[in-house]
Amino acid sequence: MATTNGASPEKTLFEQQREQLLGDVAASLENVLQNINKLNRSLEGVIAVGDEFGQVEGLWSQFENVMSKEPEPPKEEAKEGAE
Repeated sequence: MATTNGASPEKTLFEQQREQLLGDVAASLENVLQNINKLNRSLEGVIAVGDEFGQVEGLWSQFENVMSKEPEPPKEEAKEGAE
């Protein structure tokens, strides 16, 4: 045990280990925070690229809708006018 005789008491082994572990935890949490920020930036980039394809997807959808329609039979007026 530490004695108090005017000088600052020495830290116990428990307190030294606790400070070391707290420092390690703080450093690890900082590392996790940095990695989460990197991931967030990467996801924002992926979303931005995906948004750029929105117009292309819309055009392909319109093309698909046009191509999937059945052709209309010729009108009777066109047949009579040709005779």
